[in-house]
Amino acid sequence: MLDYPALAALAQIIRRGSFEAAAASLGVTPSAISQRIKALEERMGEVLVHRGPPARGTDRALRLVQHLDQVLMLERALTGETGPVHLRLAVNADSLATWFPPAMTALDTLYDLVVDDQDHARDWLRQGQVAAALSSDPQPVPGCDAIALGKMRYRAMAAPAFAARHFPDGPTAEAFAAAPAVIFNHKDAAQARWAQSVTGQRLHLTGHMVPSSEAFARAVELGLGWGMIPQAMIRPGLVPLAALPLDIPLYWHVQRALKPALSPLTAAIRKRAAAELRP
Repeated sequence: MLDYPALAALAQIIRRGSFEAAAASLGVTPSAISQRIKALEERMGEVLVHRGPPARGTDRALRLVQHLDQVLMLERALTGETGPVHLRLAVNADSLATWFPPAMTALDTLYDLVVDDQDHARDWLRQGQVAAALSSDPQPVPGCDAIALGKMRYRAMAAPAFAARHFPDGPTAEAFAAAPAVIFNHKDAAQARWAQSVTGQRLHLTGHMVPSSEAFARAVELGLGWGMIPQAMIRPGLVPLAALPLDIPLYWHVQRALKPALSPLTAAIRKRAAAELRP
């Protein structure tokens, strides 16, 4: 049996960044928090908190906190009690910048969002660090269900002057080799995937790393490079490099044990997806 007061202390340390702040939030002394964590670490046989500052949890600690959050959410669903419960989700940045936020109002909870590429968001669920995830992978994690939502459409866009200078003959392999792309991060394969579909060649693109959906689109508008922008975020003044779009399917992966508790959120996500994504 896990020590749930110790898990509560661990959760507050990770969320607030210090033992002192955790103690204040729980109404106990910092010494009491230290004792709880020491006992928990001895029981688990490993360090759970990197003392910092700021204090940070290990992977095992994050899984323990996720377990606590799930227990509290299930208890709330069974008892009908109200109060702050944390819900950790993995969401891709472009969904968060466009259609996803209104769905979050369906559940009275405190969200803790992990932003990751849609091709990798499912990994957080597999590691036990989130309760649900938006992913492009249709294969459900064991113990989870995957619900098809639709496809998010992207288009390869550039500023007119950039396109005229770097792509005078259209999107050729030679042009891609010389023209800088705008890339979200090292996990972002959208630009390379689209370039390969256009040229029939596997290309190694170089360019600017811009890990923000809004800043990514702005960098393209300013002529820093070309990039795959969600259709919902394309502003007037940009030009497409070709008519061919890139459609990325999205699936809502949710832990089966939490499915009833998360049903209002799931229903809202499906409704938003039906209105904003392509079938």
